[in-house]
Amino acid sequence: MVSNAQKLHASFPSAGFPRRLAAWIYDLLVAVAIIMLASALALAFAGILSASGMITLTEDFDHAAWLAQGPWYSIYLVAVLALFFGYFWKTSGQTVGMRAWRLKLQNRDGSKLSVRQTLVRLLTCFAGLGTLWVLVDFKNRRALQDYAAGTELVVLSKEANQLFYWHEL
Repeated sequence: MVSNAQKLHASFPSAGFPRRLAAWIYDLLVAVAIIMLASALALAFAGILSASGMITLTEDFDHAAWLAQGPWYSIYLVAVLALFFGYFWKTSGQTVGMRAWRLKLQNRDGSKLSVRQTLVRLLTCFAGLGTLWVLVDFKNRRALQDYAAGTELVVLSKEANQLFYWHEL
Protein backbone atom coordinates (compact mmCIF):
# COMPACT_ATOMS: atom_id res chain seq x y z
CA MET A 1 0.00 0.00 0.00
CA VAL A 2 1.40 3.44 -0.97
CA SER A 3 1.12 6.19 1.64
CA ASN A 4 0.14 9.79 0.90
CA ALA A 5 3.72 10.88 1.68
CA GLN A 6 5.02 8.42 -0.93
CA LYS A 7 2.52 9.73 -3.49
CA LEU A 8 3.62 13.29 -2.74
CA HIS A 9 7.30 12.47 -3.11
CA ALA A 10 6.72 10.42 -6.25
CA SER A 11 5.31 13.44 -8.10
CA PHE A 12 8.49 15.56 -8.23
CA PRO A 13 10.47 16.05 -11.47
CA SER A 14 13.70 14.17 -12.16
CA ALA A 15 16.91 16.05 -11.43
CA GLY A 16 18.94 17.35 -14.34
CA PHE A 17 22.69 17.21 -14.72
CA PRO A 18 23.66 20.72 -13.46
CA ARG A 19 21.87 20.26 -10.13
CA ARG A 20 23.30 16.75 -9.72
CA LEU A 21 26.78 18.08 -10.43
CA ALA A 22 26.39 20.88 -7.87
CA ALA A 23 25.32 18.38 -5.20
CA TRP A 24 28.17 16.06 -6.21
CA ILE A 25 30.72 18.88 -5.74
CA TYR A 26 29.21 19.77 -2.37
CA ASP A 27 29.35 16.11 -1.30
CA LEU A 28 32.92 15.86 -2.59
CA LEU A 29 33.95 18.49 -0.03
CA VAL A 30 32.25 16.52 2.73
CA ALA A 31 33.85 13.29 1.47
CA VAL A 32 37.32 14.88 1.59
CA ALA A 33 36.72 15.86 5.21
CA ILE A 34 35.56 12.32 6.02
CA ILE A 35 38.64 10.85 4.32
CA MET A 36 40.84 13.17 6.36
CA LEU A 37 39.17 12.07 9.59
CA ALA A 38 39.37 8.38 8.62
CA SER A 39 43.05 8.83 7.73
CA ALA A 40 43.76 10.47 11.08
CA LEU A 41 42.11 7.53 12.84
CA ALA A 42 44.15 5.06 10.76
CA LEU A 43 47.38 6.92 11.54
CA ALA A 44 46.48 6.94 15.25
CA PHE A 45 45.88 3.19 15.04
CA ALA A 46 49.29 2.71 13.40
CA GLY A 47 50.85 4.88 16.11
CA ILE A 48 49.26 2.79 18.85
CA LEU A 49 50.52 -0.42 17.21
CA SER A 50 54.01 1.08 16.92
CA ALA A 51 54.06 2.39 20.51
CA SER A 52 52.90 -0.95 21.88
CA GLY A 53 55.61 -2.81 19.97
CA MET A 54 53.17 -4.76 17.80
CA ILE A 55 54.84 -3.34 14.69
CA THR A 56 58.38 -2.05 14.25
CA LEU A 57 59.04 0.83 11.91
CA THR A 58 62.40 1.93 10.55
CA GLU A 59 63.41 5.57 10.10
CA ASP A 60 62.60 5.49 6.39
CA PHE A 61 59.31 3.62 6.92
CA ASP A 62 56.84 5.77 8.86
CA HIS A 63 53.22 5.16 9.88
CA ALA A 64 51.83 6.41 6.57
CA ALA A 65 54.15 4.12 4.61
CA TRP A 66 53.10 1.20 6.79
CA LEU A 67 49.43 1.93 6.06
CA ALA A 68 50.04 2.29 2.31
CA GLN A 69 52.06 -0.91 1.89
CA GLY A 70 49.06 -3.11 1.12
CA PRO A 71 45.53 -2.77 -0.21
CA TRP A 72 43.86 -2.61 3.23
CA TYR A 73 44.16 1.12 3.73
CA SER A 74 42.56 1.85 0.35
CA ILE A 75 39.82 -0.71 1.03
CA TYR A 76 39.23 0.95 4.41
CA LEU A 77 38.83 4.41 2.84
CA VAL A 78 36.47 3.12 0.14
CA ALA A 79 34.43 1.34 2.83
CA VAL A 80 34.22 4.54 4.91
CA LEU A 81 32.92 6.50 1.91
CA ALA A 82 30.50 3.72 0.98
CA LEU A 83 29.14 3.72 4.53
CA PHE A 84 28.75 7.50 4.44
CA PHE A 85 26.85 7.60 1.15
CA GLY A 86 24.99 4.34 1.78
CA TYR A 87 23.77 5.46 5.20
CA PHE A 88 22.31 8.71 3.91
CA TRP A 89 20.86 7.16 0.74
CA LYS A 90 19.19 4.40 2.76
CA THR A 91 17.92 6.39 5.75
CA SER A 92 16.78 9.70 4.26
CA GLY A 93 17.54 9.63 0.53
CA GLN A 94 19.60 12.81 0.94
CA THR A 95 23.30 13.43 1.52
CA VAL A 96 24.42 16.85 2.73
CA GLY A 97 24.91 18.07 -0.84
CA MET A 98 21.59 16.62 -1.98
CA ARG A 99 19.85 18.34 0.92
CA ALA A 100 21.41 21.69 0.00
CA TRP A 101 20.30 21.33 -3.64
CA ARG A 102 16.85 19.92 -2.73
CA LEU A 103 17.49 16.52 -4.28
CA LYS A 104 16.05 13.28 -2.95
CA LEU A 105 16.93 9.74 -3.91
CA GLN A 106 13.92 7.46 -3.87
CA ASN A 107 12.16 4.54 -5.50
CA ARG A 108 9.96 5.31 -8.46
CA ASP A 109 6.92 5.19 -6.14
CA GLY A 110 8.48 7.67 -3.69
CA SER A 111 9.47 5.11 -1.04
CA LYS A 112 12.90 4.75 0.58
CA LEU A 113 15.62 2.54 -0.85
CA SER A 114 16.17 -0.99 0.37
CA VAL A 115 19.57 -2.21 1.52
CA ARG A 116 19.91 -4.14 -1.74
CA GLN A 117 19.16 -1.05 -3.83
CA THR A 118 21.65 0.98 -1.81
CA LEU A 119 24.38 -1.61 -2.42
CA VAL A 120 23.57 -1.85 -6.14
CA ARG A 121 23.69 1.92 -6.42
CA LEU A 122 27.04 2.08 -4.61
CA LEU A 123 28.51 -0.60 -6.89
CA THR A 124 27.24 0.98 -10.11
CA CYS A 125 27.75 4.70 -9.56
CA PHE A 126 31.43 4.49 -10.63
CA ALA A 127 32.42 7.32 -8.24
CA GLY A 128 29.80 9.58 -9.80
CA LEU A 129 30.69 8.90 -13.44
CA GLY A 130 27.42 7.02 -13.97
CA THR A 131 25.71 10.38 -13.61
CA LEU A 132 27.04 11.39 -17.04
CA TRP A 133 24.31 9.17 -18.52
CA VAL A 134 21.82 11.91 -17.57
CA LEU A 135 23.31 13.96 -20.42
CA VAL A 136 22.18 11.27 -22.89
CA ASP A 137 18.90 10.23 -21.27
CA PHE A 138 16.89 13.36 -22.11
CA LYS A 139 13.48 11.78 -21.55
CA ASN A 140 13.91 10.21 -18.09
CA ARG A 141 17.00 12.05 -16.78
CA ARG A 142 18.19 9.00 -14.87
CA ALA A 143 21.81 7.99 -14.23
CA LEU A 144 23.21 4.50 -14.82
CA GLN A 145 23.04 3.79 -11.08
CA ASP A 146 19.37 4.82 -11.11
CA TYR A 147 18.59 2.27 -13.80
CA ALA A 148 20.64 -0.45 -12.10
CA ALA A 149 19.03 0.09 -8.69
CA GLY A 150 15.53 1.00 -9.89
CA THR A 151 15.73 4.44 -8.28
CA GLU A 152 15.36 8.06 -9.28
CA LEU A 153 16.75 11.38 -8.11
CA VAL A 154 14.08 14.07 -7.90
CA VAL A 155 14.05 17.81 -7.24
CA LEU A 156 11.94 18.68 -4.21
CA SER A 157 10.11 21.96 -3.85
CA LYS A 158 11.39 24.24 -1.08
CA GLU A 159 8.36 23.40 1.02
CA ALA A 160 8.70 19.65 0.51
CA ASN A 161 12.42 19.79 1.30
CA GLN A 162 11.69 21.52 4.61
CA LEU A 163 8.78 19.22 5.39
CA PHE A 164 10.84 16.15 4.55
CA TYR A 165 13.78 17.38 6.64
CA TRP A 166 11.72 18.06 9.75
CA HIS A 167 9.82 14.79 9.33
CA GLU A 168 13.13 12.86 9.31
CA LEU A 169 14.36 14.53 12.52
